[in-house]
Amino acid sequence: MNNILSFSVESPTEIAIQIATRVKARRLELNLTQEGLASRAGIKFATYRRFEQTAEISLRGLLQIGFALNMLSDFDELFARKQYQSLDDVLRQQNVNRKRGKKNE
Repeated sequence: MNNILSFSVESPTEIAIQIATRVKARRLELNLTQEGLASRAGIKFATYRRFEQTAEISLRGLLQIGFALNMLSDFDELFARKQYQSLDDVLRQQNVNRKRGKKNE
């Protein structure tokens, strides 16, 4: 699966490592150097190198990398949909979203 939300791990650190690994693989597919991708993304080379080594980067830096790799649309689904466990959850959510005006008495 290439979906950015498809992770088979549980900790944020493991997810960050998987993202860094995927970015590196994509960079190599495109035959880009670390320095070349950093330049294309508008971030410092040292920042990008640290990201590949430690999986640590700011959200803005990660988005810039995603933009440089033409993968920014993958972030669009992040937190976009609520996952329901049952039909009752869906119905409860619909009731919460329902807005009514106040009666004038």
